[in-house]
Parts: sequence; C-alpha cells; structure tokens
Amino acid sequence: MNIHAIKAIYKFEMARTGRTLLQSVVAPVISTSLYFVVFGSAIGSRITEVEGISYGAFLVPGLIMLSLLTQSVSNAAFGIYFPKFTGTIYELLSAPVSMIEALIGYVGAAATKSIMLGLIILATATFFVDVRIAHPMLMLVFLILTGVTFSLFGFIIGIWADNFEKLQLIPLLIVTPLVFLGGSFYSVSMLPPVWQTITLMNPVTYLVSGFRWSFYEIADVSLWVSLGMIGVFLLACLLVVGWIFRTGYHLRS
Repeated sequence: MNIHAIKAIYKFEMARTGRTLLQSVVAPVISTSLYFVVFGSAIGSRITEVEGISYGAFLVPGLIMLSLLTQSVSNAAFGIYFPKFTGTIYELLSAPVSMIEALIGYVGAAATKSIMLGLIILATATFFVDVRIAHPMLMLVFLILTGVTFSLFGFIIGIWADNFEKLQLIPLLIVTPLVFLGGSFYSVSMLPPVWQTITLMNPVTYLVSGFRWSFYEIADVSLWVSLGMIGVFLLACLLVVGWIFRTGYHLRS
C-alpha cells in the first residue's frame, strides 16, 4: 500500500476546500441556517412538536443528512471528474499508484469534508434550537458510514460523467429530491397510508430515520434496518467501483 500516494491525493483534495471555503463551507451553513429560520417560523408555529420533540429540534438530523448526502456526492464527483476534464488523470494512471490507493485518497477526502460540514451544521443548530444527542457514538457511526457511502457514489458519478451537465444531473434530479422526500422535514407517520408506503420505498428514508434515532430515540423504521440499508448501499457502490477498475470504464478511453 503506497501511503505516500494516498496522503498526497488526500492533502491535495483537502487543500481545495481552503481555496473554495465560501462555496464548500460557508454557503451550506448559511443555507441550513435559512432552513431553521424559514421552517422554524413558518411551519414551527403550526407544528409545535413531532413525537414529543420540538419541530426545530426534529429538523436537525434531517438538515445534517441533507447537507451530508449532497456534499459527499458533489465533492467526490468533482474530485475525480476534474482530473479527467483537464487530462491530468493520465498522469495518475501512469504513476505507480493503484486505483485502490487513488480511491482511498479521493473518497477519504470527500467523506472527511462532508463529515466536517455535518459537524459544523450540528454546532450551528445549537444556536437555534436545543439539541440533545442520546447516542453520540452511534450518531458518529451513521455520519461516517453515510459520508463514505455517498462519497463512493459520487466517485462513480464523477467517473461516469463526461461533461459538467451529467456531473450535476444525478445530484440535482435524484439525490436532492430523495432527501427532501425521505422524511428530513417530517415524520413518515404524519403521511396518509399510501404515501407512507411510497416513502418507505425511498432508501434515504432509512438513513434519515436511523440518524434521527441516534439523537432522540425516535424512528420511522427499525434501527437495524437503517444500518442494513447503509451496508447494502455501501456494498453496491464497492461492487460498481470494482467493476470500473477491472474494465477501465471511462478511465482509459
């Protein structure tokens, strides 16, 4: 294992965060703060509590998950796509660096940035609502597993995309709507039976539900089912990445 290569890729990707601090950190935090202001004042005045939790506090896990998923995907996708766009990917492919090592560097950096952002948003939320975390270690497990899994998903998107339109297609048209419709801002039990069934077909519902349980011990589905869904999605992403490395899909052409 070439540790020096992994560290070089990781440090380069992490340094890009410092160069794009407004876009990478400040903008998501401001957006999340606006969610608290708008949803807290507009909807919070009508829905004071959800399952015994104030609506503002109920929003916190969903908003963290919203930022975590979108930032994990976009960071990892752009991280591997930009070398393809500039042509520097061929330097990486010709260097004594295995694709596994490159994967660890790119995905590790993307997951680190999204997890850090999630923790920053959690700290920001304490200025608006009273947040309590019943199971902090489990919360970190969900945060890390989700960050790594969706960074892998973003890495796949970055390999698949051959232009900037495709790079944004799946995050904007699929990932973000799934998060909004996955119980981030409401409990599934508040929906009519038909929509409950439809919502439970959304894989993001299980991630949000499990993450919220680590805060308040309330969930729409079983905690073990939530962990199982993350495991299944992580395995699926690893299998796809393995196929990409074996075939050289969009890497050597």
